[in-house]
Amino acid sequence: MGASAFAHKGGLHTSAVGRVGGASYEHIDPTDVGNRTRVLVSDLGGRAGMTMKAAEFGIELDDREAGALTEQLKQLEAEGFVFEAADASLELLMRASTGWKQEYFSVESYRVTAIHEEVPQTEAEPLIKVTTEATVKLAIKGEPLASVGEGNGPVNALDAALRAALNPNYPALERIHLIDFKVRVLDSTADTGAVTRVLIDSTNGDDTWTTIGVSPNIIEASWMALIDAVVFGLLLAGS
Repeated sequence: MGASAFAHKGGLHTSAVGRVGGASYEHIDPTDVGNRTRVLVSDLGGRAGMTMKAAEFGIELDDREAGALTEQLKQLEAEGFVFEAADASLELLMRASTGWKQEYFSVESYRVTAIHEEVPQTEAEPLIKVTTEATVKLAIKGEPLASVGEGNGPVNALDAALRAALNPNYPALERIHLIDFKVRVLDSTADTGAVTRVLIDSTNGDDTWTTIGVSPNIIEASWMALIDAVVFGLLLAGS
């Protein structure tokens, strides 16, 4: 049975679940099949659903915070974000709404360069070589740091550069790996200028989490999801 079998969404619906529990809406006890009641937040939800979802993460929201976060979520979903599938990014957003700020590192800039070379071959088609290099500039505990990484694409190169900078300070990153990467074009009528949504699945061997990024620039969308993935992994590790 899938993880969404006992998921609840919608303002009045989740509010009722919060008051009387999921039993009134669920055909069996989720724990009987190794599952649990889940609340999904979206632009259809309200403060009650937001508060319940925050409680799943161990976060307490007062009415003001829940209201402000609900409005922020509606704006972000209008831009293309969908947090139903990205609980890790949602948890970071909720933590930030209470005043929490990640202090593992701050980003100054990043740069990605892709080089396409066609090397002539004797009596054959040219050999095509594509290399990607990324440079990131960060500050860790107030100390500026720049690192370079290479990969088979921009996301791989950015991940390599980020790890080169962070690993010496955060050994827990050695256990964190990207396991899936999904890209969706949100407005196909805009051709190559379309907004893209990127979802990244990561794991530390024990837990798996999903983060999201949205931007007209696919590299920026990927960077947003990648940063959230790293920050959430460090948060889980208690770094």
